[in-house]
Amino acid sequence: MKIVFMGTSEFAVPILEGLVKEYEIVLVVTQPDRPFGRKKTLKPSPVKEVALLHNIPVFQPERIKEDFQPILAYGADLFVVAAYGQMIPESVLYYPKYKSINAHGSLLPKYRGGAPMQRAIMNGDEKTGVTIIYMTKKMDAGAMLAKIEVAITMEDDLGSLEQKLGLAAQKLMLETIPCLASGNVVPTEQDLSEVTFAGIIRPEEEKLDFGRKSKEIFDHVRAFRPKPLCHATIDGKKIKIIEVKIANDIKVEGVPGEIVMSGGNEVFVKTLDGAVSLEKVQAEGKNPLDIVSFMNGTGRNLFQKGRIFE
Repeated sequence: MKIVFMGTSEFAVPILEGLVKEYEIVLVVTQPDRPFGRKKTLKPSPVKEVALLHNIPVFQPERIKEDFQPILAYGADLFVVAAYGQMIPESVLYYPKYKSINAHGSLLPKYRGGAPMQRAIMNGDEKTGVTIIYMTKKMDAGAMLAKIEVAITMEDDLGSLEQKLGLAAQKLMLETIPCLASGNVVPTEQDLSEVTFAGIIRPEEEKLDFGRKSKEIFDHVRAFRPKPLCHATIDGKKIKIIEVKIANDIKVEGVPGEIVMSGGNEVFVKTLDGAVSLEKVQAEGKNPLDIVSFMNGTGRNLFQKGRIFE
């Protein structure tokens, strides 16, 4: 079977790596290289790096809706999509013999949209998963072919969950494609009454609100790690908050966002229902630091008791 694979993020990497071992991947379609770091050096997507490693041709259209003919020229039997990042036109989706299927990082119909993993962590969910669907014009609305559940632990952040779901998606995809080819799969329509949406992360959501409960703040921080990371401002300085711990056993008085305890090894910030301890932070233009290292430098004067995060 000839397959065109369309994907961009780390989630898609294990799926492509699994397919390469079992099928003929004739083309990989991924997002264009993007500027990265302070020097704005162009960086390929994780999927492109895997494709080049296996000597697979790569196509990177800026707008696939306008530039898709090269994809059709490869005569693939199936298009496999995973976290590609652009809306694919119907003329492409229905072109192959077995049409187009998508690995989506949630248990559909829950969390349709571009940020299902982040939303699951932010909402404190204890499980999520991967659903393989037929692709349709409407985003993530196609009939379901297979599902697999994955636990979300308190230790998970976006990075670890993406890895777990990518491996689960690889397993599920390799089980599903043979059934698709043999006709031994029964598509199941999504229950519209259970549909929820996971819209893409907005820049304003990166700002951490200490006026929420400690568990909500904890979940928010890990949903944005390793990127884009949450931030808060204190004394006019923007600080990225990389890791926190819930510290509701500490009885403190103060307003949300106020530093209520500050020492050489610990910094506690008041929340709506208790406090969180700052474990890892990053000042603008600086490297990430654990709180002990930060307090041995910039933090000694910045994170003083009584100061308030905006």
